[in-house]
Amino acid sequence: MQDFILTAEILDKARNAIEGSLIQAGVRTALLIDGAGNILSNCGHNTDDIDAISLAALAAANLGATSQIAKLIGEEDFSLLFHKGKNGNIHFGRIGDELILITIFGEDVSLGLVRCRVTDLSETLLKIFEG
Repeated sequence: MQDFILTAEILDKARNAIEGSLIQAGVRTALLIDGAGNILSNCGHNTDDIDAISLAALAAANLGATSQIAKLIGEEDFSLLFHKGKNGNIHFGRIGDELILITIFGEDVSLGLVRCRVTDLSETLLKIFEG
């Protein structure tokens, strides 16, 4: 992905795309961040229930570490990361080279649905940010 300038219009389009694809499908929260952990969009039903700033910073560091693990086993990178909990799940997906989409969802939403929606949404978000 080339350098891009963030405008209110781009951020609104990204937020609308995330809400239309993931939040309407039952995902609790979706955060779009950059590789440094800066939050570009925070969507969902429980956005006040989580410390989004800490989550974004930890997610960026986690995916950075995961990239290094991939290299140790001969992979270029891993495109996604998933953690399953008792009451909630979290999916981290790379959007191009610069962005990360964090998706938090419960047992009422399947991982398969999240993966399909994130794959489709990735293409949409890349088009939005690349102009």
